Amino acid sequence: MDFRLPDEIEHLRLTIRAFVDEQVLPREMDVERDNLVPKEILDGAAELGLFGATIPEAYGGSGLSALGRVIVHQELGRTGLGSICSIVGVHTGIGTVGLVRMGSEALKQRYLPDLAAGRKLAAYAITEPDTGSDVAGVKTRAERRGDRWVLNGRKHFITSGDIASVITVVARTGAAGATKDHLSAFVVEPEFPGFRVTRVQDAMGLRGSHIAELTFEDCEVPAANLLGEEGKGLAGTLGALAEGRIGVAARCVGAMDRLVHLSVRYAKERIQFGKPIAEFQAIQHMLADMAVDLDAARLMVYDGAGRLDAGLDVRGQSSRVKLFASEALGRVADRAVQVHGGYGYVSEFPIEKFYRDARIARIYEGTSEIQRGVIARRLLADS
Repeated sequence: MDFRLPDEIEHLRLTIRAFVDEQVLPREMDVERDNLVPKEILDGAAELGLFGATIPEAYGGSGLSALGRVIVHQELGRTGLGSICSIVGVHTGIGTVGLVRMGSEALKQRYLPDLAAGRKLAAYAITEPDTGSDVAGVKTRAERRGDRWVLNGRKHFITSGDIASVITVVARTGAAGATKDHLSAFVVEPEFPGFRVTRVQDAMGLRGSHIAELTFEDCEVPAANLLGEEGKGLAGTLGALAEGRIGVAARCVGAMDRLVHLSVRYAKERIQFGKPIAEFQAIQHMLADMAVDLDAARLMVYDGAGRLDAGLDVRGQSSRVKLFASEALGRVADRAVQVHGGYGYVSEFPIEKFYRDARIARIYEGTSEIQRGVIARRLLADS
């Protein structure tokens, strides 16, 4: 096996790294303070075509391979899991995958060019106050009334929900009491009557990337904005989530990469007892464990991308990748704080930001417990 990146993917990686180093990292403390990603950073990402990573060239996107997409996520992950990383990650992942895979030609022509150019941002709304890990338990309802679908319900924890112009919403269709198979997906615009952003929810991390509560009160959606077939939204949702989990894992790899770099540099510069703390075995062991977690997660992510590019079913593998990478990031972030000591706990250094951001990785797009359940069920079914 050749684990080297193809030349064109390596060029992409270096280009995004330069963008992150030159335009994003110098502003990361501003983003943390203001809880806002500057427009020039979003414009820079758009100029690089990052918003079109999952959109075919026919609609203005770059149509990157799965390996190319995880490289985008990985390099943006060096900023932490919030900020531009989260906005681009959701947009190019679950925000647009369903539209690309299930949308009619008319919907693709209407929405994809603007999404690819970054003129519009995408979000994905499935989580509800009483429905998180239980995807099939969605209570938001959609009823067909003539040439419209009418949605009623509430979604929350929706990344970019307050700034997105195109939102894929999963709602229950069919008769009252219908089974889990009666979930459908719709493309909703904030301008549709009956749609409201109820609030932006504050969080312990992910500064610059907002999560919002969305309310649908007799929200009118054109019938043409149904994604795929009525009642078949669950299968599309699970497929989008499976691919999205590999993207989340790639972002975790990028965050770990930065944490290892910062910790090694600090250990070589920080003097205690007359010598750099890098000479102490306890510090060396922490750095070694961090590097092992990083390498293992990176290989799992690249393997998952390779399976996607080969057209294989990755629903089980993506759970393994997401579980390991998110848990590994938690360990790496914790050790990075320990290596930095008091400086890892104060906001003067970016370490504490990474530590807060890391915690969400074990929760969103399927908790670690959900991933373990998926993995175990597939193991038992395949044995």
